[in-house]
Amino acid sequence: MHIVIMGCGRVGSTLARALVARGHEVSVIDLDVDAFRRLGPEFTGRTIKGVGFDKEVLLKAGITNADGFAAVSNGDNSNILAARVVREQFGVKNVVARIYDPARAEVFEKMGIPTVATVRWTAGQVLAHLLPDVRKPEWLDPSMNVGLQQMNYHDDWVGMPLSQIEADLRVRVASMQRLGSGFVPDARTVLQAGDLVWLAAPLNRLAEVRELLSHAPEKH
Repeated sequence: MHIVIMGCGRVGSTLARALVARGHEVSVIDLDVDAFRRLGPEFTGRTIKGVGFDKEVLLKAGITNADGFAAVSNGDNSNILAARVVREQFGVKNVVARIYDPARAEVFEKMGIPTVATVRWTAGQVLAHLLPDVRKPEWLDPSMNVGLQQMNYHDDWVGMPLSQIEADLRVRVASMQRLGSGFVPDARTVLQAGDLVWLAAPLNRLAEVRELLSHAPEKH
C-alpha cells in the first residue's frame, strides 16, 4: 500500500516508521524539513516539503496512487482542510485526521471522515484510571462510549452459546482465547471451561456486566 502522511511530528514520524517496517510505501509531508530527522536514517520512504492541502505538494507525494491519507499535523484547521482536499478532490476514501477540538471532531465524523480526537481519547484514558468502580478497559474508543475488557465468569456460564450470553448481557463477545490460541467467535461458539473472554460494552455498563458474570446466569 502507498500511504501519504501530513505531519512529521511524534505521531506522524512514528506512524511512518511503523508503516515502512510493515513493507508499505510512505510519503511524509511537512513544512519544516528539520522535522524529517525524526524519521531516522533507516527510513526508506519519501519526504516532501510543503503543506498537505497544497495540490502540487500532494501530487509530489503520490496522492493519485495513494491507498490512504493521514492528516496528523498539530493544527486542526490544516488537518481538516487537507483531509477534505484529499477525499473530495483526489477521491481517496481511506482518510483519517487527528483533531484536538472534540466539537470539531464530532462534526468531522458526521461528514464521514474518521478522526482521532486527541482530547477525548486522553480524557477517556484518564477517566478509566480515575473511576474506582471500573477497571481500566484494554481498549476504549475515542468517544469514551465503548470499552473492551477481559471478563471472568461464574462456572455456570460454561456450556452456554455466545448468542445467548450476548442477548442476556446486551454485549458483544469480541475475542476469545482457548488453549492458548486466540480467535474471533461466532454465534455458534459455546463457552468452554478455561476460555478467556473479551467483551465489548458501553463504558458505563462494564462494571454491571462484570457483576452479572460473577454470578450464575438467571434461569429462563
